[in-house]
Order: sequence, then structure tokens, then C-alpha cells
Amino acid sequence: MKLRLNLSTTPLENKRPFAAAATVLGAVGLLTFLLLAHAAYTSWRANRQLRSEISHWQSEIRANRQKQAELDAYFQTPQAREVLDRAAFLNSLIGQRSFPWTKIFMDLERTLPPGVRVVKISPKLDNGRAIVELTVGAQSDEGKVKFLEALEKSKVFSDIRVKRDHREEQAGPDRITVDLTAWYATI
Repeated sequence: MKLRLNLSTTPLENKRPFAAAATVLGAVGLLTFLLLAHAAYTSWRANRQLRSEISHWQSEIRANRQKQAELDAYFQTPQAREVLDRAAFLNSLIGQRSFPWTKIFMDLERTLPPGVRVVKISPKLDNGRAIVELTVGAQSDEGKVKFLEALEKSKVFSDIRVKRDHREEQAGPDRITVDLTAWYATI
């Protein structure tokens, strides 16, 4: 039989629980480190792909800005300005030709009282509506007032504004002329 005797001055300490706990904590720490390292690596790879896409789109933006600057410079040249001015002129002519002249004359015929006539008419189209500048001649104040009242009651004319009311002392067909603007619904 063997007897175990401790002849030292201090008793023998059992360090197994400390070693086991340290080993478990070390293993948990190592596992946590590996998981975080894997997450950091996958995040870095995903960010690398995003950075390459961002770089690609930034180069596309730079190229498009350069093209835009070239086009802006081209459209500032005298030849391009001349073509743009000619196109604007032709578009205005097309707009005038597409104005419903017959319809406006029929609508004006319904609103004109006796002794009042249209001297001048000038339309400008704007999104299905037209602003019409009219110069109207009348023989008397009564005819002028009747015309303005009929124009205000009309469903196709709106926002009527009188610009100028001029009287002539001489007797003639148009003793009173009125310049006005009104919105005309062409649709």
C-alpha cells in the first residue's frame, strides 16, 4: 500500500478546474475569433464587389458628363444656333397652322353683337389652350359693353383682360377700339 504524504510546508493545490475553465474559455474565444474573422472576410469581399461597381458607375458618370459638355459646346456653335432658331420658327408656323380658325370665328360670331367687328386677331397656342389677342371695333359704348359681357359668359373664352380702350372723335365704323386678351379653349 502506498501512502501519499505531503512533506512540504504548503498543501498541494488542485489546478485542474482552473485549467479546464481556461481551456473552455480559450476554445470559446478562438471560435468567436474565427467567426468574426469569417464575417470580416465576407464583408470585405462584398464591399470589394460594391466598390468595383461604384467605380464602374463613377466612370460612366464621368464619361456621360464629358459627352454632355461636348454636346453643350456643340449647341453653342453658330451653325447649331441657326438650326435651333429655324426649328423654333418652323414649330411656331406649324402651331399657327394647327390653330382652329373656323371654330374661333364661329364662337366669335355667336358673341358679336350688332355694330361690333373684329379688327385683328392673334392667337398663341399653349397646351390645348390659346391666348388670343383681339382688337375689336365698335360703333357705340353699348355695343362694346354687350360684346364684353357676351365674351365673359362664353364657355370657350376665359380670363378676359382689356389692355386698351381708345375713342376717336371722327365718325366712322369703329369709333371705339378695344384691345384685349383672352384664353380660348381649343379642345
